[in-house]
Amino acid sequence: MSKVSIALIQAANELHGGESVEAHKAAAIEKHIRMIREAAAQGAQIVSLQEIFYGPYFCAEQQTKWYAAAEEIPNGPTTRLFQELAKECGIVIILPIYEREGIATYYNTAAVIDADGAYVGKYRKHHIPHVAVGGGGGGFWEKFYFKPGNLGYPVFDTAYAKVGVYICYDRHFPEGARALGLNGAEIVFNPSATVAGTSEYLWKLEQPAHAVANGYYVAAINRVGVEEPWNMGEFYGQSYLVNPRGAITAIGSRDKEEIVMGVLDKELIREVREVWQFYRDRRPETYDNLVSL
Repeated sequence: MSKVSIALIQAANELHGGESVEAHKAAAIEKHIRMIREAAAQGAQIVSLQEIFYGPYFCAEQQTKWYAAAEEIPNGPTTRLFQELAKECGIVIILPIYEREGIATYYNTAAVIDADGAYVGKYRKHHIPHVAVGGGGGGFWEKFYFKPGNLGYPVFDTAYAKVGVYICYDRHFPEGARALGLNGAEIVFNPSATVAGTSEYLWKLEQPAHAVANGYYVAAINRVGVEEPWNMGEFYGQSYLVNPRGAITAIGSRDKEEIVMGVLDKELIREVREVWQFYRDRRPETYDNLVSL
């Protein structure tokens, strides 16, 4: 098929951070199952959720409490539950969750589930921030929670499109975005959790640039609201789909939970790549210093 319907789900976390991990997960999973079913009813074929969708952005603090949110992938209960949902709805799901490997090794990961419910694979976030936000002690304290990804930049051949994933802070690094293009991505999903005052001025610059430079679609997903008790800033939503010409073709509001619907047009990818031959004209033999420490 030439055209594929894309749904991006941006949502707020409604529970106080002092609530239990179990309470957060239960409430968020229930909400997102409802929203995914609504997206499927609107014709969505690929649905992506936001970064660590099943709770608050807990990296605003450094507490071992949140390690309990991590699960194995694909053998954890959340992945299995959403495999059943994907099969029921006939959709591909990009499922960003907190991954535990072995006894206590943790990653910021997204599982990719095909339209028949099959687990296709996972991407682990490569670039891990550790950055203060505001003056209240909050921040993106991710090195406390995640090891850097070690699975490369895979592209998953799903029922509807060749899908890549690049998570939140990754988007500031063009090298991985290019690797995903070289690996055949038609669309790259960037599930995020990012706040005003820190990254908003970059939100609509970097990812359209990746789309143009690599001749693919980018889907950027951000949560909404202010999360207590950290108050590290407003998650400013504005989830969007951008095409290979750099045009934003669908975008969500700044402050409302919603399903952002857009269309991926594979013929446009071909058209753009035939005009702009960036892959033909690249000079990898001259880039050695880019991979030198």
